[in-house]
Amino acid sequence: MLKNSLRDFIDCAAERNFISDNDVKKLTGEILVEGIASRLEVESLLALDRMIEAEESWGTALTKLVVNFVVWKRAPHGVVSNDDALWLATVLEVSGPSRNAMNIAYAILDEAGYVDVALLDFIMRGRQQARLSLVAA
Repeated sequence: MLKNSLRDFIDCAAERNFISDNDVKKLTGEILVEGIASRLEVESLLALDRMIEAEESWGTALTKLVVNFVVWKRAPHGVVSNDDALWLATVLEVSGPSRNAMNIAYAILDEAGYVDVALLDFIMRGRQQARLSLVAA
């Protein structure tokens, strides 16, 4: 279940089709001060990311929030299990691997002591798609 304040944030950003630096400050400084609390919150923020335009600070904040949830709030800490890696890779790959999705995957790879191969597969598919896009352009 989403907190009302997070739901309101998502609805407002979707309605405006934009996330400003002030929105990011409100999200990280008021709404998600304790960080992301559930997979549903991750999924909702990633869905929002695919729908809207945003200031650069949004990608940085989203990456930090997701990394902290996946790497440090899920047990065992510092490990991305097969279940979490499969779930996250699936969510990140919706609509293709975006820049923020790839940044999140790389940041998790950098921060975690162990990352299941499912997330590494997502990274490799994203890199391959990027290379193919450059060749086609």
